[in-house]
Amino acid sequence: MQLTAESIRKSLSKVQDPDLKRDLVTLGMIQGIHIEGKKVSFKVVLTTPACPLKEVIKNNCLEVLEQDHGSDWEWDIFMTSQVTTMRDAGPILPEVKNIIAIASGKGGVGKSTTAVNLAVALAQLGAKVGLIDADISGPSVPLMFNVEGEQPSVKKVGEKNIIIPITQYGVKLMSIGFLTPTDSAVVWRGPMASSALRQFITDVEWGELDYLLIDLPPGTSDIHLTMVQTVPVTGAVIVTTPQKVALADANKGLSMFRQPQINVPILGVIENMAYFSPEELPGNKYYIFGKEGGKKLAEKYDVPFLGEVPIVQSIRESGDTGYPAVLKNGLTKDAYMELAESVARQVAIRNASIQKTSIVEVKA
Repeated sequence: MQLTAESIRKSLSKVQDPDLKRDLVTLGMIQGIHIEGKKVSFKVVLTTPACPLKEVIKNNCLEVLEQDHGSDWEWDIFMTSQVTTMRDAGPILPEVKNIIAIASGKGGVGKSTTAVNLAVALAQLGAKVGLIDADISGPSVPLMFNVEGEQPSVKKVGEKNIIIPITQYGVKLMSIGFLTPTDSAVVWRGPMASSALRQFITDVEWGELDYLLIDLPPGTSDIHLTMVQTVPVTGAVIVTTPQKVALADANKGLSMFRQPQINVPILGVIENMAYFSPEELPGNKYYIFGKEGGKKLAEKYDVPFLGEVPIVQSIRESGDTGYPAVLKNGLTKDAYMELAESVARQVAIRNASIQKTSIVEVKA
């Protein structure tokens, strides 16, 4: 039997994407089939560079090809990726594929630390990433990225001034902390804070991004409403700690996104400060704030549990020195890289299975 591109596609149609539950050919993930002598090459285009199942998919392809065509052929499979999107290329953020809100019900649960390390982890995995620090009154991104005191440049486009974001560790950044003196408090009423966030979305040159993360302030406020009224949000990630008081507030944060008039999909729950492991006893886990609170919250609302991050001194030190923990080898890097893979995976599933999010209309 002669080997053709069509017979190769027929074989590969037996391989399913484990997350999307559809075959690779139907999903358009098999591209560029080339046969030369006994060598066959083609590309498998994954839905994210952060795909944790890359090797599983590749091995499944090899298995069906050898079953159907024998072992005389040399199979050269190039695994690449193209991040999916459900957004239309409108006037606001036309080249940004996915907008992800990072939220928490209360302060002090490590939401900003999670957002920072998640952004850097996604960039490390090969994605194009941006991060908006939307906590106007308590901006922490400049410190955590070691860019305190830096100011973004501005360029004129027609009659409009466009801000060029600062780039650090492969992530494009925007924060009110870049525009105000380091030691000054930002004392603004709600409309002013909302206006600042709107400007960060509409007047910054974000360019082409796979993921734009928005680090929201704690609670449910004007900022949250401004975000969903300005851009269609791909999904929200809820950060909590295991104790009851944090979970009670996380409940409210999660419920806000699920309100019919807002209707932003929940990508999942992250449990921060899940347990303490002493450096000298890395195998020991002490559940200081309780156990599996975030997991139970995810189960209650039937949303994905994205993973847990331990309490480790190096995470706090990394935030203070402006060198995110995910850049250092060890337990915390592994935890954040797994979280990044989980988030990217849920974005791909969301884009394949749920209709696009609409901008929330302001009602009188």
